[in-house]
Parts: sequence; structure tokens; C-alpha cells
Amino acid sequence: MRKLAILLFSGITGITLLLLAGCGTTASNVASSATGSQVSLSMTDDPPNGVTVLFFQIGITSATLTPSSGSGSVSLLSGSTPIEVDVTQLQALSAFLSTASVPAGTYKSLSITFANPQLVIYNASDSSIASTCAIGTVCELTPTIDDSATLNFTSAPFPVTVSASSPLGFLLDFHLNNVIQSDLSVNLGATNGVSVSELPSTHPQFGFLTGTVANVNASGDQFSLITRDGRTFTIDTNTSTTFDDFPSSDCSTASISCLVSGEVVQIQVASVESKGVLLASNVTYEQAAGQQTAEGNIIALNTSGSSTVMTLILHRTPFNSDSLPLGGMAQVTVGGSATFSIDSNGFTLPSGLAFTGTSDLYVGQEVTVDVAAGTLTTSDSPSGNGKWGPPPSASFTTDTVELEPSQVTGSVSAVTSSTSSFTLSSPPSLYFGRWSSGSWTPTTINVDTTSQTNYYNLNPDNFSGIATNGIVSVRGWLFAPASSSTSPTVAAEDIVGRPNRFF
Repeated sequence: MRKLAILLFSGITGITLLLLAGCGTTASNVASSATGSQVSLSMTDDPPNGVTVLFFQIGITSATLTPSSGSGSVSLLSGSTPIEVDVTQLQALSAFLSTASVPAGTYKSLSITFANPQLVIYNASDSSIASTCAIGTVCELTPTIDDSATLNFTSAPFPVTVSASSPLGFLLDFHLNNVIQSDLSVNLGATNGVSVSELPSTHPQFGFLTGTVANVNASGDQFSLITRDGRTFTIDTNTSTTFDDFPSSDCSTASISCLVSGEVVQIQVASVESKGVLLASNVTYEQAAGQQTAEGNIIALNTSGSSTVMTLILHRTPFNSDSLPLGGMAQVTVGGSATFSIDSNGFTLPSGLAFTGTSDLYVGQEVTVDVAAGTLTTSDSPSGNGKWGPPPSASFTTDTVELEPSQVTGSVSAVTSSTSSFTLSSPPSLYFGRWSSGSWTPTTINVDTTSQTNYYNLNPDNFSGIATNGIVSVRGWLFAPASSSTSPTVAAEDIVGRPNRFF
């Protein structure tokens, strides 16, 4: 499932809306005062039978709270531009989206309006879809929304009272297997499609935000971050903030002095301070100023002459560019002298796992690649509203391939306590199976955990909470199997339990 969480936390000058995308939140580092609270939203999904959802994006155009007394409602969005959320990337991850200040008080309902869904699927069924999406192909659709674009939540946990030093949170569960209908339209009002519940105040996870660095004030431990859709955030750092993966040419000591205007970084949000300033617990280098990169899931591997060609579904491109659209499909030729690396971000991987060359590439891996200068070509998709067609495509050559964490959800088929590992089977994903001779063969996955693995929504929240037949979402680095008779391995950074069997 994908979850949209609204979190209210103690604030400095009022209530701030934080739009997050992911599966959970934490409240331990939120500042408090006597005047209000912080509010946040996050989103996390579930494909219908017969198709694999590779990309599902939907926009949030309005989010309002209605007071229990008086007239009017309080807007929780600070701008008029819709906030686009790629919910397929939120099985075990949060993504920070926005902040806005609103008055404190008691509220009787929450209203959220969605728009502009975009769907890319792999047809793993036994027949073509709409006569144009053939078996074993990737197709794009701009689906319609069935008279449910605006959801109004009035039952428990509402009404709610926002008061000082009293953290309060809500979670909207977003289940794609119920939201996406048999005709692949979107019905957000479907039974068990989207629901709201209260979050425990002691378990926040503010998530990640990626953008371009601007206005670095090293002496003030602060900088600005501009997202690909043009929103600007003020970022604070402190002595606890870590700086990872910065090239030695930028800095000799990991600190805010590493930052250069124009380069792209990802921050992990630790807390929200006064006036919506974000405190970063981690700042990770993504790309140099002026460099073009893209991140996506490998959905196919082929050869062209002596070169390896990866087919990627694009999930993240730091710059807002029509040449590399989110949800698009890219044919990426790996250059003969390409370098391979792992974006471990401080996580110590188990021994014996390698990612050093094209032989270590595997369908389902999430990778970041650079776009070699002068190699990018694009083509537009012919599909329109309600029409099927191939997704927009691009092709280019890359000289760097960096392994990023992948995400997968499935059923636990075996647990090996002696090695702190388990087997994940029946994942509903193209990534870990193969279409061959007219049948779909899923692939099991070995999941290795370490002392650094994070556990959420389990009972208890540690390895002991992993149980046979349980449903979990795993985020971690995917490594190719050692041979054709073995399974791929995921080194798990995050594991999220799904006790209601929705994901």
C-alpha cells in the first residue's frame, strides 16, 4: 500500500503542513511551543491482478482542514502548483513534499483533492489490454478518476484538537489494488481504497527531499534547496548532520563547506523548525552542477553488439526536463569504460555482495546513471487522456552506474534466524520474475539483514517480528544471483510490516 500521512506536531508560530510520501513518521525531534502544532502528509500502493504497476503518479491539488466552529476551511498547501507524488516508490520510503502555516484549533474534517493520475504498467496477464497493450509489454495510460477526486474525511479520528506540545498524526492508507479499477480507471472512493487513521506520536519518519543547492551560508549552517518543480526550502544543518558521498575535489572534511551552488543533493529531514525551516539529519551528494543524471528501475537487459543496454523506468530526474520525463522509459547503453559503484550512504553491506560491472546488473535494480554529453535522444508518447500507448522514451549512453536501494513487497516464505535472513516470495512485480513461453514465473528473493536494518510496523519492531506468511515491504540494495539456480539477494536497510495484508 501507499500511505498519505497527515502529521500534526508542536510548532513555533502556528501549524505547519508537511507533505511527505512514504510509510511512516517520527516525532522525537520536532520543536514545541505554546502556540500550535506541525501538520504533515505522506503517501504510500498495490497493483490489481494481472498487471504490474511500474509507475503511478498522482497530483495533490488541495488539502484543507475544516474547523469545528466558525466558517471556511484552512488550506494546507502553500502554492497553487499541484504536488506530484510517485506512489510506486513509497513501499518503504518517505519523501518530504511541502510546508505551509495554518492557525491552531479544533477541526472536524480533512478534505484532499487529487488530479492528473499517470499509470505505467507491465502486462503480466494472459491477454492484451484495450487491444493495444500486448502481453509482456510496457504501456502507459492517463486514467480517468471516477467522481472521487476529492475525499472528505469526517469520521474517527475526527474531530481533532491541535494544541501545544501535543503531537497528533494521521495516516491515509492508499491501496492501488482497490483504487485502480478493472478497467484501469482510478476510484479513490472505492472500499478500502483510501482511509484515515491516527498515527502514534512517537514514530515519525520525515522522509527525503532532492533538489539543487542554492544560497549556501556556511557560517550560518544553512542553505536553500530548489526542487525539480521549482519549490524552495530553507535547510538547516547542525553538528549531528552527516554529509555523504561528496567528491574529495569539493571538500576534504564532510561538512556544509562541501556544498556548491548548482549541485544536486538529497536530504533526509530530521525535524521542522520555525517558519517551516527544515533540519537535515543527512545530506547526500547526487550530482555535480550542470551534470545530467537519471534514476530508475531496470526492467530489461539486452545486448547491442558488445555493449549492454538497460531499459529503465524513470523515477527520479533532478531537473524538470521533457527529455527525461518521470514514468518514461529510457534505453541506456553502458559505455565500455563505465564505472560501477554502490550508493551505500553509510550502510555497511554484508560481505560477498558485488556490483563492479555489467555482469552484476539485474532486472529490478534501482540505479542512478549519468547522461553522457551529446548522446541523448527522445521520442514522445502518442497516448493521451484515457488512451493506451508506449510511455515517452529516451536513449543515451552512460559512463557511470550507481546501485541504489530497490523496493519490493511480498510474502515471507521462510525465516532463518541463525543468519538473520529470510526468503521473500510471490512479490507482485515484474522486477523479480520472468515472462517466458507464455507463462509468468515469479522469483524468490533472499533478504539479508544487519544491525543497521530498520524495522517498522512489526511486532516487535526487530527481526523477531518477521514471521512466515507475513507480508512485508523491503527497501535495500538488490544483487544479482550467483548462478541461474540461485535467487537474488537484497541487503535490507528498511523493512515495513503489512499486518492487514495491504501494501
